[in-house]
Amino acid sequence: MSTHEPPADRDGRPAPIGAGSPTRSAVVSAARSEEDAAAGTDTPAGAESESDSDVEGDVEGDTDTDTDVEAETGAEGAGRSSRSRDLLVLTAICLFVLLLVNAFVARPFSVPSGSMENTLRPGDRLVVNQLSYAFGGHPQRGDVVVFDGTGSFLRKPLERDGLWKSLRSFGRDIGLVPAGDSVYVKRVIGVGGDRVTSAGPGHSLTVNGVPVDESGYLYPGDEPSAVAFDVVVPPGKLFVMGDHRSASRDSRDHLGDPGGGFVPESRVIGRAAWVVYPVGHWAAVDRPAAFAATGGTGGHGDQR
Repeated sequence: MSTHEPPADRDGRPAPIGAGSPTRSAVVSAARSEEDAAAGTDTPAGAESESDSDVEGDVEGDTDTDTDVEAETGAEGAGRSSRSRDLLVLTAICLFVLLLVNAFVARPFSVPSGSMENTLRPGDRLVVNQLSYAFGGHPQRGDVVVFDGTGSFLRKPLERDGLWKSLRSFGRDIGLVPAGDSVYVKRVIGVGGDRVTSAGPGHSLTVNGVPVDESGYLYPGDEPSAVAFDVVVPPGKLFVMGDHRSASRDSRDHLGDPGGGFVPESRVIGRAAWVVYPVGHWAAVDRPAAFAATGGTGGHGDQR
């Protein structure tokens, strides 16, 4: 007869009835439970670690998001400010260049009346070349010029000195304000030293004794002059007339006034170079060939 005895531990005592060898996982779990009890908490170590990790991750994520939003907002604001500043600088530069061009190179004018028809018509917009007579140049016979008639066609300025006049003058320089009632546009007939004559209706004008064929620009049906006159143009002055002679108040109408209706060259703003508006009137304002025959007859024009 055989007997079966339970296995004995190392100390020789038998193991408890019904208990086997503990597994590795049971031993580890028990050890951790004892550590948690010693620390005063019932939460398993694994669960606590995972929870803390999640919270820390969330906080770090929120901080990164806020930083990114602030960075993007700041960049957008800086970009808008930079663009606005660049636009203001560009606008200022354009206005400055426009002022320089209008003051010294090319200046816009509007034709106010029909005194220069059909060469120029009321409402035409001109570009006046202010460099035509710069650097010692002079207006020539046949040129269409824009000038200030104060002192020749007008005895005194129409505007009083002051801030308002200065503002209007600035506006004229940049083409935003009309030229005013003291500014005229006419054709040069005689220059300093010339003798200009007319025998009245049915006769051509003569310059230094040479008849001038004005049929190329004279208004249809107009006489070269309905009144007779005989003048010698003083040095540095101009004798000017409109192409629509019957509708033009020009040098002929001021022969008895102080200054004799002669326009000082210093009052010339520039030569009418182009008609730029309306589109159907686009044209260059050229010097007509009619005055070519007067070359070599006298006046400062022959000294060039």
